[in-house]
Amino acid sequence: MAVAVVSFDTRSVLEACLQSIVAEHPAEAVVVDNGSTDGSIELVRERFPSVRLIVNEVNRGYGGAANQAVAACSSPAVLLLNSDTLLAPGALRALGSHLAAHPRVAIAGPRLHNADGSLQRSTYPFPCAADTFLGESGLHLLIRRVPLLRERFLRTWSHRASRPVPWVLGAALAIRRSAFESVGGFDEDFFMYGEDVDLCRRMHDGGYEVHFAPVTTVTHLGGASTAKHDAAMRRELLVSKRRYLQRHDVAGHGARLLAVLRAAAAARMLRDALALRVVRSVEQRERLERSRAGWKAVLGERALWRL
Repeated sequence: MAVAVVSFDTRSVLEACLQSIVAEHPAEAVVVDNGSTDGSIELVRERFPSVRLIVNEVNRGYGGAANQAVAACSSPAVLLLNSDTLLAPGALRALGSHLAAHPRVAIAGPRLHNADGSLQRSTYPFPCAADTFLGESGLHLLIRRVPLLRERFLRTWSHRASRPVPWVLGAALAIRRSAFESVGGFDEDFFMYGEDVDLCRRMHDGGYEVHFAPVTTVTHLGGASTAKHDAAMRRELLVSKRRYLQRHDVAGHGARLLAVLRAAAAARMLRDALALRVVRSVEQRERLERSRAGWKAVLGERALWRL
């Protein structure tokens, strides 16, 4: 199995990621850099000569760079990773074996852990208004406390067993190359966010399966590159959700889903405004003001809320 990594200004975590990859002796290892300026490119060249490095002069977005990374590999299976991930020993062998044992599986997502070792939930239903409401309102936290419901709900189940799922979080994807190529790879119109759910949706439409496969664990730190661009990424997340609905809203429920997201954004803006009335710390007030302004900005973009 080959390993491919997409990176953008993540030098602080990229080294550990590549160390965990090299220790697994992959058939191929590729890094596609989206125009980093933080020394990531030099790090790969100097510390990891066995890793093939592809450097984009501009940021092509995650989907575009991921397509480059998979195309640069010749192996029949590729583990596509975010640069803020760490492989456990034996990860490549375990995921390769799962794909080999399940020939209709196009994508297998391993168990994800946070940096503290806790479970990072990574399986979800395809976007719909009901699931979005439960997630945005926090009501799914109540479901997590009810054993009979917990295992039936993808946001709250235990993640202990392999199973087919609608889609898995894109931080770590074991991809069958033939299936990936048959659906045209990632849709590069998804610059950041949404490319994973869109790819899994097209895999299902093509007759393939997507599996959650806890045959190994990958640690995912999360937010290594996006945390530096919080306001822009918040907007990009909404753009991607809207784009997904334009592509796949066959049931006509997209307007309701957007209404739920808009209500959630308004609630967060109100929360920040109320917090500003009581918080005295200068640092906290600056953070809350940036957050409030960000929500106000996206709420003001009327085109974001129409299909």
